[in-house]
Amino acid sequence: MLLPDNIHPEQSIYYNGAFVLEALREQSASDILDLYVNTQVHRRMTMPVFVLCLDWLYLLDLVNLNEQGGVELCS
Repeated sequence: MLLPDNIHPEQSIYYNGAFVLEALREQSASDILDLYVNTQVHRRMTMPVFVLCLDWLYLLDLVNLNEQGGVELCS
């Protein structure tokens, strides 16, 4: 859930997506697994939560996949 009403906000996709963006801002483009490792430095999260964050950020047009299959910030 993006903004759940029955769990702590720090377990939401909305909250954890900010940490994925923060890790991606340090490197403008990154491989998905490298981005996951860099995100773990800022916030510990499971891989399924990380993938849901990427999905959510993609739907918002904040991230995109490049030709090499890496994740990059949209300009």
